[in-house]
Amino acid sequence: MIAPCTGNTLAKMAHGVTDTAVTMAAKAHLRNGRPVVIAVATNDGLGVSAANIGTLLCRKHIYFVPFRQDDPEAKPNSLAAEMSLIPDAIEAALRGEQLQPVLL
Repeated sequence: MIAPCTGNTLAKMAHGVTDTAVTMAAKAHLRNGRPVVIAVATNDGLGVSAANIGTLLCRKHIYFVPFRQDDPEAKPNSLAAEMSLIPDAIEAALRGEQLQPVLL
């Protein structure tokens, strides 16, 4: 579980960079076929980070806590996971399922 998962961590995971304890733990889980659950919290989720989110959505064993625009008026590119759904997202990931809908 990575919560909150910043745009920086999303980019590192999308590109296989393992230079922090968080990314190393995620890599170890993925290497062993275990789920990694991501709770996005980034100001550029609909900007530069959108491509990284797309990449990770397609990866095996990576699951997202459903997310939405954080503040469409003041921060139009910002995304944030619905943190109250973390337990449900973890349970679904352990079953090998993505909690739906991903976009709230």
